[in-house]
Amino acid sequence: MPKFAANLSTQFNEVPFLERFAAAASAGFTAVEFLFPYDYPAAQLKQLLDDNQLKLVLFNTAARNVQAGEWGVSAIPGREADARADIDSALEYALALNVPQVHIMAGVVQEGMDRQACVDTFISNIHYAADRFAPHGINILLEALGPKIKPNYLYASQHQTLEMMQQIDRPNVFTQLDLFHAQLVDGNLSQLIRDNVGRYRHVQIASAPDRHEPDEGEINYPWLFNLLDEVGYDGWIGCEYIPRNGTLEGLGWFKPWAKHA
Repeated sequence: MPKFAANLSTQFNEVPFLERFAAAASAGFTAVEFLFPYDYPAAQLKQLLDDNQLKLVLFNTAARNVQAGEWGVSAIPGREADARADIDSALEYALALNVPQVHIMAGVVQEGMDRQACVDTFISNIHYAADRFAPHGINILLEALGPKIKPNYLYASQHQTLEMMQQIDRPNVFTQLDLFHAQLVDGNLSQLIRDNVGRYRHVQIASAPDRHEPDEGEINYPWLFNLLDEVGYDGWIGCEYIPRNGTLEGLGWFKPWAKHA
C-alpha cells in the first residue's frame, strides 16, 4: 500500500513553514519532506516532528546562491570545499532529525563549463558524501531535473542518473524517481518503475504537464501506485506538487490513504 509524505515546501503554503507540520498531520499525513532545513535549528524541527508524530523522510543539500543561478554546487569544479561543507551540514541535520536519505544537489552547468569536468567533480563529491553517510545507515539520492524546471541541471533524464549511479558505485547511492520530471523527459513510466526496482529509493509525484495534484493530466497515478505495490516498492511517495486552489481543497485524491480515513 502506498505511503505518502507531504512536501512542506510546496504544500500547506497557506501558513508559515513552521505551522505546516501540524497542518500536514491534521490532514492525515504521517510523514513529510521538504527542500531545506537550514534556516531553522535542528532541535526546533525535531520538536515539531515529535509533537505532530511525523517522520521526516527527505531533504536536500543546500542550494547556495539561487539568485546567481546555482542549484547546488556538488558538480561545480573549484567549489569542492563548499560542496563538502554542505554535505557535512546535511549529515548533521540528518542525524539530528533521523532522516534515512538525503538528496545531494548537483548543480547547473553554466555556459563555458566543461561538462565532463562537472561530472568528474560530482562523482568525487558523492564518493565523499556516500562514505560519510554510510556508517550511519543513511542513503544518498540523485535526482534528474527536467529542463522545464531547471535548465542545464547536470542531468535531466532518469537514464542519466542511473548511469551516474553506476559510475559512482557506492552501495548507499540510489536514484530519486520523480515521476513528474520523468514523464516530461523520458516517458514510459511503467517501464522505468519495472526495470529499475531497487535502484530508486524515493518517489515523487505531481500531475504532468502542470505540476498540480496527481488527479489530472497525462499520468494515471492510481495505476502507477498499484504498479509500485506490485514491484515491491516499500519507500515513501513525496507529494511535490503545487496545489491548484489550496492544499486542503485538493486532497480528495489522498483521502483513501490518510491516517484517519
